[in-house]
Amino acid sequence: MALHESALEELGLAPLWVRRGMGQAAGEALEAATPAASTQQTAHEAAHEAAHEAAHEAAAVERVAAVRTHDERPAQPRPEATLRAQGGATPAARPAPPARPAAAPAPADATASASAPPDDDFAWFDDLPSQPPSEARVVPVEPVERIEQAEPSLQTLDWDALAGRVSACERCRLCEKRTNTVFGVGDRNADWMLIGEAPGENEDRQGEPFVGQAGKLLDNMLRSLTLARDTNVYIANVIKCRPPGNRNPEPDEVARCEPYLQRQVALVKPKLIVALGRFAAQSLLKTDASISSLRGRVHAYEGVPVIVTYHPAYLLRALPDKAKAWADLCLARDTWQKAGGEAAAANG
Repeated sequence: MALHESALEELGLAPLWVRRGMGQAAGEALEAATPAASTQQTAHEAAHEAAHEAAHEAAAVERVAAVRTHDERPAQPRPEATLRAQGGATPAARPAPPARPAAAPAPADATASASAPPDDDFAWFDDLPSQPPSEARVVPVEPVERIEQAEPSLQTLDWDALAGRVSACERCRLCEKRTNTVFGVGDRNADWMLIGEAPGENEDRQGEPFVGQAGKLLDNMLRSLTLARDTNVYIANVIKCRPPGNRNPEPDEVARCEPYLQRQVALVKPKLIVALGRFAAQSLLKTDASISSLRGRVHAYEGVPVIVTYHPAYLLRALPDKAKAWADLCLARDTWQKAGGEAAAANG
């Protein structure tokens, strides 16, 4: 198939075609001047070379056309009629070259022409396919998601189901090193709810909040108010598993564990919450304020009044602050009474 002259000029191939035509004309003139004795041999060689060049030229033109047209259609084989029109011969009609005598060396010009590439070599087109490769089909990879069995909402669980959910919880990394979950202990219908931060070593071992020396001090504080951990008092923690090394829980650990505490508050329905320690107060009230600034005021969590005081473990190291803790407990008692606790105590 012929390529338009403007396309040849755009690709810089037009001078090559001119040189090729001049070369063919010079070859014809040289053939006419060749002695008659070598006319037959030269004709065979010329026909062979012309056919080779025509085939090479046809392939190059087809590849250039494919690049020019962006491979709109696959390249077609060169028709035999076109080869004959360009002075070549079809593969079937190509005469076999005459046999040379064994002792006759090949002409130097013929050897040079066979080894040297032509001036208009199109080797830079050889790597181009005859038609464009089909676009790679991109197969979307669906993200692998863990399929979990549907579980009832925490807001619908009763005490036993909630305790079972906590004991099997693996929502955060704290489950990896715990000995026991620390769910809570006390009167499940209590007016007072005491909330600490997280279990310590003793709590993790026994599965109960506020044991050891800090637990004994807390029991004495409750006794001063005529209360006990199993009498009108329920005790729980913000975090149900012990953080390694008793470190402060991470924000994501609080976020994953707090729904359990919210459900416990909803089940107990307390009239008063006492936050024990800075971390518990900051987690419940969603603040980073210091405990000294939070004490002495009434706050709220899930609609329930909240009083902030020191953690019993801190009071074991800071004895002078026990007086402040007692003032906090008195404020808690007054708040409870205003919430109807006194009438409830009288009826009890």
